[in-house]
Amino acid sequence: MKKFGLLIIGIIAAITILSSLGALSGLAISAAILYAGVHFYLKSNSTFAKVVWALVAIAGLLTATANIPGFIGLAAIAILWYIVHKWGSSSSESFVAPKSEDPFTNFENQWNELSK
Repeated sequence: MKKFGLLIIGIIAAITILSSLGALSGLAISAAILYAGVHFYLKSNSTFAKVVWALVAIAGLLTATANIPGFIGLAAIAILWYIVHKWGSSSSESFVAPKSEDPFTNFENQWNELSK
């Protein structure tokens, strides 16, 4: 039953990703503009160049934050990645009994480890 739920959520996430491919590409372009603005701002020496590259970075930031469908697509990618990694893992957790605080039991365990 758990695999069925993961399958349904994965299908919904995949459809969401496919429907927001355009928004994701716009978000990637905005992120590239933002990165270029910050990169060249840090490399520039003159005040005029710093102002220009700061404006470019601000434009990239504003276009990236205005792209809400792109962020929904990123969330769908994260959900799909989580489902893919959860699909192969076994959900059975083994119980390990805590070690006893009895010094004689601990001595026996250590002696068995040394005797191997």
